[in-house]
Amino acid sequence: MNDMEAQLERLRTDAEDCALISKLATNPHKRELFARLADHLAVLADEVERAIGERGGKREAQGRRTASMSTSAGQLSE
Repeated sequence: MNDMEAQLERLRTDAEDCALISKLATNPHKRELFARLADHLAVLADEVERAIGERGGKREAQGRRTASMSTSAGQLSE
């Protein structure tokens, strides 16, 4: 999970850098290029963030099932 979070942070930082470069660029072509790149990186970051959330939700659900199974097994042995 830490690798994905590191990637997420890197994508967000790169998107911000590209947006800044776009604002500072004097060449219209480069301004547009870096603006599109910033938008694309922001979308990728959103997708990675969503994937992290989905993985976290699945792990929580698995943990609840395991705890539930342990409780059920304990009740059977009594």
